[in-house]
Amino acid sequence: MLGVIVNSFAIICGGLLGLIVNKGIPKRLDKSIMDGLALVVIYMGISGALKGDNPLYVIISMVIGIIIGELIDIDKLLNKFGLYLDDKISNKNTDTSDELNKENKISKGFVFSSLLYCVGAMAVVGSIQSGLSNDYSVLFAKSVLDGVSSIFFAASMGVGVLLSSIVVFLYEGIITLGAFGLSSILSTNVITYMTCVGSLLIMAMGLNMLKICDIKVANMLPSMFIPIILGIFNII
Repeated sequence: MLGVIVNSFAIICGGLLGLIVNKGIPKRLDKSIMDGLALVVIYMGISGALKGDNPLYVIISMVIGIIIGELIDIDKLLNKFGLYLDDKISNKNTDTSDELNKENKISKGFVFSSLLYCVGAMAVVGSIQSGLSNDYSVLFAKSVLDGVSSIFFAASMGVGVLLSSIVVFLYEGIITLGAFGLSSILSTNVITYMTCVGSLLIMAMGLNMLKICDIKVANMLPSMFIPIILGIFNII
């Protein structure tokens, strides 16, 4: 669990630094940085999505996962949780327009960063390696990347980015603890297609950042774990 703890702590530290320097960043520069990061996110998504050899497994995973996600409406649940955390921290009960806008911004920052830091290949592979062989190298590398990016995200989106460290800790912790029990199922192919699907979600997030479209990425999250089911039935 050491890698998981370090990763969560890095997001908190980077986020705090981002909040401190927030007022010193001009709005025009802030937008340019976010646009640049969006392009990097899309690049990361494209790179990871091309690792699989059989698109059929990706299609099956996406379709089944989206159906499950839409039925549960994970996007709505995450947004509600973000607003709940904000209420607990701020303890404000006013209904002014500024207050509502602030809460909406915090919720968006929380949902965006939670997804970005969780759906990537490094989160899945790093957590699995941590659970199977106590190898923290991938999660340590991810901690550096997340820590740096959280500076800019927090400067733009606020305290919601820091709150995402809670989701990262729970998500990576569950995968780490569950990896040992699933060691016989988590073949190289299964992990590869989990990475492919996760990379597509990352690409969708980059498009959302650029406001090209409005994809409910959270409702696609179950797609990442469908390859495990396919692996259980020896389909992959």
